[in-house]
Amino acid sequence: MQPPHLVLFLFLTLLLPGTWADPEETQVLQLLQTILFTNVSSAEVFGVTLLGDVPIYALDPADRSLRFHWPWSRQAATEGDMGKIKSHLKVALRNMVRYVHEVAQKVQLDYPLVIQSRAGCVLHPNRTSWGFMDVGEGGRDLIAFEVERQRWEPRQMSSLAELISKSLNSKKAVTSLLEHLLSISCQSHILALCRYGRADLERQEMPVATVFARTPRPDQLLLVCHVTGFYPRPISVAWLRDGQEVPPGPTLNTSAILPNADLTYQLRSVLAVAPHDGHSYACRVRHRSLGTRSLLIPWENHSGAPTTSITIAVLLLVAAASAGGFWWWKRRKGDETTWETQEFMI
Repeated sequence: MQPPHLVLFLFLTLLLPGTWADPEETQVLQLLQTILFTNVSSAEVFGVTLLGDVPIYALDPADRSLRFHWPWSRQAATEGDMGKIKSHLKVALRNMVRYVHEVAQKVQLDYPLVIQSRAGCVLHPNRTSWGFMDVGEGGRDLIAFEVERQRWEPRQMSSLAELISKSLNSKKAVTSLLEHLLSISCQSHILALCRYGRADLERQEMPVATVFARTPRPDQLLLVCHVTGFYPRPISVAWLRDGQEVPPGPTLNTSAILPNADLTYQLRSVLAVAPHDGHSYACRVRHRSLGTRSLLIPWENHSGAPTTSITIAVLLLVAAASAGGFWWWKRRKGDETTWETQEFMI
C-alpha cells in the first residue's frame, strides 16, 4: 500500500516562508478539514484555514482548489511557490481519499464515513511555538501526532487507530517533514499573515451593553446583561453587587460567545437575585477596544415606578376635581346672586 500524502495536504498552506515581524499577542493558525465518504467510490472534502477566528483560506469542494478570503492572504501566499502548491493539492487529496478507502476495506468499515482533522500551531509573542495535529473518525478522536516525539499515537483503543498509527510511524520521512512543518513553516506563515493582514487582524469594535430584568416567578428576579457588537472575541463580563464582583455560582449563568452576522460577537450574562433584596447591581464589561476603561451599566430598579405614577395620577385627578368643583361652586354662587338681585329689583 502506498503511503497517503495526508501530511502534504494538511500543510500546503503552511509551506510558505514569511517575513518575520513579532506578533503582539498569541496567534493560532489551524486547518480544519472534514471528508465525507458516502460510498466506496466518492468523497466530499471541506476545509478552512483560520488565523485565530479569521478565515484565511478555504478548500472549494467542487474542484478541490484553494480559495482566498482576503487579498492580503493571497499576497502572503505569493512569498512561496503557490503554483507548485496548487499542483500538489489535488494530487494529495486524491491519494488521501484512496488511502482511506483502502483502510476502510481492510478493516471492513461501514459507509458513510466522516474523517475530521485539525492541525496547526500556536505562536507566542516571544516566538516560542508548539504544533498540533489531531485526526478523528465519526466524531471521536482517532490518532494524534506528538511533535516532540515525532510520532503518531492512538487516541482510542481500536484496531483502526492502531493500524493507521503504525502505518504512518513507519514513514520516517513523513514524520520528519510533519515535525518541520508544525514547528517552523507554520510559525513563519503566521508572521507573514500578520504582516500583510495587520489592519483586518487588529480590527476592534466596541461592545454595546444593555441591562434588563425578567421575573420568571414572584420570588425570583433575573438580571440580564446583553453584550453585543464587539470584536475581537476575548471579553470579560461580570456582575457587581454593591460594587463587589459576584463570584461564580449557581445564581450566575453566562452564555458562550456567539457570532453575529456582521463578524462581531455577542453574549449574555444572567444573575438570579431576590426581588427587593436591598442591594445595588451593575454589569461590568472589559474589552480590548475599551483600553483601560470599562463599561459599567447599573440596573435601575423600576419596581416602584408604577406606584409612584399611580400616586401622581391620583393627586392630579383630585386637584382637577377640586378645581372643577370650585369653579362650579363659584359659578352657581354667581347665578344665585344675580337671581336675587333681579328679584329684588322687580
